[in-house]
Amino acid sequence: MLDRHHVPREVEEFCARVASRSLVVGIVGMGYVGIPLALSALSKGFRVIGFDIDRNRVDGLNSGLRSISHIDMTEIKQGLAEGRFEATADFSRLAELDAILIAVPTPLNRYREPDLSYVITTVEAIGKTLRRGQLVVLESTTYPGTTAEVIRPQLEALSGLRSGKDFFLAYSPEREDPGNDQFNTGNIPKVIGGDSAGALRMADAFYSAIVVRTVPVSSATTAEAVKLTENIFRAVNIALVNELKVVYNAMGLDIWEVVEAAKTKPFGYMPFYPGPGLGGHCVPIDPFYLTWKAREYDISTRFIELAGQINTRMPYLVVERLAEAVDAMVGKGLSGARVLILGIAYKKNVDDMRESPALKLIELIQKRGAHVDYHDPLIPVIPATREHMDLAGRSSVPINRESLSRYDAVLIATDHDHVDYHTVAAASKVVLDTRNACERAGVRAVNVVKA
Repeated sequence: MLDRHHVPREVEEFCARVASRSLVVGIVGMGYVGIPLALSALSKGFRVIGFDIDRNRVDGLNSGLRSISHIDMTEIKQGLAEGRFEATADFSRLAELDAILIAVPTPLNRYREPDLSYVITTVEAIGKTLRRGQLVVLESTTYPGTTAEVIRPQLEALSGLRSGKDFFLAYSPEREDPGNDQFNTGNIPKVIGGDSAGALRMADAFYSAIVVRTVPVSSATTAEAVKLTENIFRAVNIALVNELKVVYNAMGLDIWEVVEAAKTKPFGYMPFYPGPGLGGHCVPIDPFYLTWKAREYDISTRFIELAGQINTRMPYLVVERLAEAVDAMVGKGLSGARVLILGIAYKKNVDDMRESPALKLIELIQKRGAHVDYHDPLIPVIPATREHMDLAGRSSVPINRESLSRYDAVLIATDHDHVDYHTVAAASKVVLDTRNACERAGVRAVNVVKA
C-alpha cells in the first residue's frame, strides 16, 4: 500500500483532477480498443483527445463518423459538440494530457515473435514530451515484463524523468469483445498493475471513475500475465473442441449437439465452440507472446504450442471436408469449381477481419483450382492485410436465389445474423457449415454439411 505520509504531490493532484473531472485523457490508437475507451471516459465527463497516425480516421472522428460498425458514436458526437473530444495526428500535443492510454496493435511477425514496433514508436513520441505528474498506461496485449523492461527504461532515457517519482507508469489490459451487446468497456472489471505504488493509486482512481470495478494486482508484470492467461485459456479450449470435432465427426457424432448437451451441467464445464480456425486480434496471437518470453527461462510451452498447431490446422481440414462434399453431391473436384465464402469477418456481426480464418480458406481453395467469391454484409471490400495482400480490394458479391444456384458450394465461415440461411440452403447445391448457422436458424437439409 502507498504510505500516505510520503505521497508525491503529483499523485494527490492527479486524483483530485479525476474527482473534479478536470483530468485530460489521451488515447493513442483510435481503433477497436481506443474508441470504446474514449466513449467510456466521455460518458463520465472527462475531456478526451484521441491520437492516431491515420489522418483519414482522425478526420472521420472529428466529423463524428462511424468507423467501426458495431460502435455507437453518440458519446463522440456529444463530446465534439461540447468541446470535450477531438482527434489528432499531432503527437506533440501529448504534453497537454494528464493520463496517456496506449491502445496500439501488438501483432506477431512472420516468425511468431512479438512485434512491439507500434508500442515502441508510441513510447518514443511520449518520451519527447513527457512531463512531471503524467500517468502513462499501456493497454495493448504483450508479454510479462514489457512495461518494466521496455517501456520504463525508454521513457526514463528519453525524458530524463524517473518512474514513480516524476511520472507514473501502469499496465491495464483491454478486455474488449467486439459485437457483444452485453458487455462494454464501462461494465467490464479492469485489471490494473502499477510500476509503483503511486502509479497504481493514480490508475485505480482514473479507471474507477470510468468502469464498474477495478482489480488492482501487485505489479504491471502480473497484470500483463493476467491478460495472456485469459486468452491462452480460450485458445487451448477452442483447440480442444476443434480436436473433438474431428474425432466425433469420424465417429458419426455431431460436436454441436454434444456441446449443447454438455453445457447443461451447472458446474465444472464451460462451453467452447469449434470453427474454421482462429481469428481476431487476441486469441490467435497472444499465447505466443508467452511462448516467446518463456524461452528466456529455457521453458517450452508445449500445451500452448500444441493448441496453436491444432487451431492452425483447422482451415486445411475444412477445405478437405469441402472437397469431399463437392465430390459427393456435385460430382466434381474443387479444380474448376465455383465456391462462395459466406462471411469473412473473424466473428459474427462485426466488420473486423483481423486474423480471420476466412482469408486462409480463400487462399487454400484457390490453390486447389477453384474460383472463389465472398459475401459479407459488413465488409464490402477486403482491406490490405499483412499475410494476404493479394486479396486486398476484392469486393463482396450480392446473394439471392439465382446467384447462389451458380455456385458449386457455399462455405459458411462466419455466421452473421443478417443472412437468410433458409434461402442459402434452399438455393445452393452444397452448403458447408463451419458455424452450425443453418441448424441454429432452424434449417435442416440434406445438402447442408457440418464441418
